[in-house]
Amino acid sequence: MLHDRVLVSVDAESGERRSSAGILIPATAQMGKRLAWARVVAVGQHVRTIVVGDRVLFDPEDRAEVEVRAEAYILLRERDIHAVASERLEDDQTGLYL
Repeated sequence: MLHDRVLVSVDAESGERRSSAGILIPATAQMGKRLAWARVVAVGQHVRTIVVGDRVLFDPEDRAEVEVRAEAYILLRERDIHAVASERLEDDQTGLYL
């Protein structure tokens, strides 16, 4: 990975989902602007706040898809990530930072 790039793998639950009433909503249903979660697979040498294994929140419309060894990934810039969910923070913190 080069510069400020982050390679992520999209979470499986980002496809079909269920409403609170139990109605199945297909992945193709159009909604307002909806952000997606993904797991970080690799980071470039200039990425400052994200490490491999973190979950990141990003806009699915601002992405570049790439396939590596028959596995689909998304390539993002660090500045395009809206939030990071991390398990490496101290006990008194929430683990989600913006």
